[in-house]
Amino acid sequence: MTDREELESMCKRRGFIWQSAEIYGGEAGFYDYGHLGARLLDNWKREWKEFFLGLDENYQVIHTPSIHPYRVLEASGHVDHFSDVMVRCERCGSSFRGDQLVEEETGENAEWMGKEEISEKILELDLSCPDCGGTFSEPEDFNMMFQLDIGPTGEKKGFLRPETAQSAYLNFRREFRALRKKMPMGLATIGSAFRNEISPRRGVYRMREFQQAELQIFFLPGIHDDIYEAKFEEIKDTKVRIKRAEAEEAKEIELQDIEDIPAFYLYHLGEMYRFASEVMDLDPKEIRFRELPSEERAFYNKIHFDLEVDFDTIGGWKEISGLHYRSDHDLKQHQEGSNTKLSVPTDNGRKIPHVIELSYGIDRNIWALLDKGYHPDDDRAWLDLPGRLTPRQVAVFPLVRKDGLPEKSREVYDVLDDDLLAHWEKSGSIGKRYARNDEVGTRYCVTIDYDTLEDDTVTIRDVESTEQIRVSIDEIDEIIEGLIEGEKSFQYHQKS
Repeated sequence: MTDREELESMCKRRGFIWQSAEIYGGEAGFYDYGHLGARLLDNWKREWKEFFLGLDENYQVIHTPSIHPYRVLEASGHVDHFSDVMVRCERCGSSFRGDQLVEEETGENAEWMGKEEISEKILELDLSCPDCGGTFSEPEDFNMMFQLDIGPTGEKKGFLRPETAQSAYLNFRREFRALRKKMPMGLATIGSAFRNEISPRRGVYRMREFQQAELQIFFLPGIHDDIYEAKFEEIKDTKVRIKRAEAEEAKEIELQDIEDIPAFYLYHLGEMYRFASEVMDLDPKEIRFRELPSEERAFYNKIHFDLEVDFDTIGGWKEISGLHYRSDHDLKQHQEGSNTKLSVPTDNGRKIPHVIELSYGIDRNIWALLDKGYHPDDDRAWLDLPGRLTPRQVAVFPLVRKDGLPEKSREVYDVLDDDLLAHWEKSGSIGKRYARNDEVGTRYCVTIDYDTLEDDTVTIRDVESTEQIRVSIDEIDEIIEGLIEGEKSFQYHQKS
């Protein structure tokens, strides 16, 4: 089991993640990615785009501003309803999210609770201020959006966007025309979102500025059903672990055996599971879909499952992404708010498209990789990351720093660096170099020794098994690429 303090210490020492403005004491809810963290972040985004945009030729990525005018978020309902329940300590004045206090005491999800439920739970559980032991005030709603002025006079108001989803709805009409009115149509956005969290905790799991990757898919039920039923046929026998709203435990089930959920939803559920298990290489036993009951989900979400990971560092099952069937709610809201027609022509008249949303908290997914991948064992600490995601795929170094070995190792590094995320170093003993690279997830270490000068062969060491094999320099690039892509085993046998 990974200890949070150990993992956070490694992230700081090795260049992954730490609190922003650290030299000034930092500020809760803001984090920086160091050089390795930024590369891991970029790799994850690349794989996400390649995977999900590859599901359909009409799924496209757009890039949009992080500031929305006031009217946009007024129409979407965020101005009136985007709030959490806050309680204040009457002794020290500290503020807390009521649902977090309840969840930390009971271990049960409490995000669905309103002011009355929070108030009753605080009394029932006899909760007091974690900082000073004082009593709490009556719960109140706190809108989490960051408001700002647009322009020099301050007359125009706007907000830092609290989610990236609205950008896709604002661009639907323009993209529908630009993509030659072809549907289903998917618009993906990847970027920052901002929420003025009351008391952000658990590191990068809950931040005030965070990154989202979302795919909003516009379609017409009854018209596009055949398309998704055909796609679903290809993955219908996929087994997933699902906890239904009425069930006490999750169970493994084939998608085709879930009879009360339509194919368009199950298809994307299966693909999200495949991304988590195959691309992120998360253990199927430590991931599950949890169906949110009606009291937990937004009123417009007709079906809502969260993909959860069993975290070691932040206390059990926590959501990293979600699949939401939002019906036609979003485009209806913006059609009314903007007085602009957002319906599309069909054989039976104009209809407003429905939306299914794939929503990923990128920072949460990165932390899931670190949480499940870090192994601070007694004899060594190592990080197990998928080859296409790890910030270092290969490290090259000389056995010793003399007799031409550094120069030869540099030649090998230059060859590998053209196609792989490569690293070269010569400081410290060979054992210390292995240890440093193990801890940051370097998949393979290549060592140049005296035999290399004689026969142009090198050793390759695998981070997981620590086994070593010897290969020719002429084939090293092809071999390591094959290992990274999963086309070769460590013994260079093609996978069947």
